[in-house]
Amino acid sequence: MSVTIRPVSPRDARAEALLKASHALMESLFPPEENYFLDIDALCAPEITLFGAEENGVLLGCAAIARKDGYAEVKSMFVNPEARGLGLARRLLDHLERVAREEGIPLLRLETGDKLPAAVALYEQTGFTPRGPFGAYVENSSSLFYEKTL
Repeated sequence: MSVTIRPVSPRDARAEALLKASHALMESLFPPEENYFLDIDALCAPEITLFGAEENGVLLGCAAIARKDGYAEVKSMFVNPEARGLGLARRLLDHLERVAREEGIPLLRLETGDKLPAAVALYEQTGFTPRGPFGAYVENSSSLFYEKTL
């Protein structure tokens, strides 16, 4: 598998399709007040970079890094269901960690949902540890919060 990970515009039609699929999944699993996904416009902010995992022009997955004061947040991690099981989520996460390290960012944080066992397993296997809410997040019935010191 010859996958390239590179920045991609959230407005790229392929990225939009992945993001909309991710949003639909989150809306089917969690109540609206516990959904923290970023819409397309929010992902276009200058402090956020969306990366796409691409093979032969097909975007198979995406993940974003949102730079904050003293840390970066992992956002919009999603792999097309047809491409799951190939290690793409781990490769995307590794890429975000490399970018953060190169930029001198000391800490990655993220919020995920308790009904996403594959995501939770990935984060825990790659060294993320549980923590409480951060930034504007609040404690709720489905959010899980993690961080990893780089």
